[in-house]
Amino acid sequence: MKALNDVKYSALDLVPVRQDRGPAESLRHSLDLAQHLERFGYTRFWVAEHHNMDGIASSATAVLLGYLAGGTSTIRVGSGGVMLPNHAPLVIAEQFGTLASLYPGRIDLGLGRAPGSDQMTARALRRERSGSADDFPDDVAELAAYLGPRTPGQRVIAMPGTGTEVPIWLLGSSLFSAQLAGMRGLPYAFASHFAPRLMHEAIRVYRDHFTPSAELDKPYVMLGIPLVAADTDEQADYLATSVYQRILNLIRGQSLVQQPPVQSMTGRWLPHEKEAVGSFLALAMVGSPAKIRGKLEVLIEQTGADELMFTCDLYEHADRLHSYELLAEVMKGP
Repeated sequence: MKALNDVKYSALDLVPVRQDRGPAESLRHSLDLAQHLERFGYTRFWVAEHHNMDGIASSATAVLLGYLAGGTSTIRVGSGGVMLPNHAPLVIAEQFGTLASLYPGRIDLGLGRAPGSDQMTARALRRERSGSADDFPDDVAELAAYLGPRTPGQRVIAMPGTGTEVPIWLLGSSLFSAQLAGMRGLPYAFASHFAPRLMHEAIRVYRDHFTPSAELDKPYVMLGIPLVAADTDEQADYLATSVYQRILNLIRGQSLVQQPPVQSMTGRWLPHEKEAVGSFLALAMVGSPAKIRGKLEVLIEQTGADELMFTCDLYEHADRLHSYELLAEVMKGP
């Protein structure tokens, strides 16, 4: 059985926007968070492509990654992920090839097959491009070819990009990407931070279909985990109400700007909404370091995960920093 200190720990930042602030502060806080996590010993710091969401400021993912990589020195930075149906593979190869040329050995390219937005926004993004999730396997192969060594007779190259071998990860919340990642011999990140229901089955499918590749000789599983760590269980429960409100608004189709924590959620959600938020956050680590350590040990025993990627959307930036610092102490062990 793996011990916690055998498991890598990383962070996914959704670059949350507060109700009383703008995106500029959120972006500055993202860099400050990355700098702190670098000192705390985190392996990587990813941001996700989302569009048409007023509470998430990471839509221009590659641009933001340049800012983050330029302000840090050792932590890996990457996308968790780029929604490939929104883009021509060549464009992504050029963007991440540029990042890898500027910050060699530090860039990750996580890919998703969902649009990361509603259908109207997807059409606005793509215009005449007929991008589709059905094209995902072919698009992944095309993108990997652009980032690999130039081949004789290759007429279209990514410059920068060709020969950079930027590590590609497949991300998913269903079984499709699990199977594809296994067949391609790529590392796999499951989106259990918002869709934990199929987690165990997805891990099984990935491992069952895994074929060794030039990138990996054995399966590598990363799991997304919501995090609210505080000095006491009571303080963590209080801070978590900001997360509950955000997910509740997502379910209702309302604004996702961050709301301050409240003493109680009673009267703020209906029973079925409370149940839906609970299902969304079924793997959330909420509590003191001792409580979180116990829950993480069970999770690692059940899944054998190689890496955990935590997302922590607390209202006060200082609370986020403290939460991630407490987690680092847990993951390093006694």
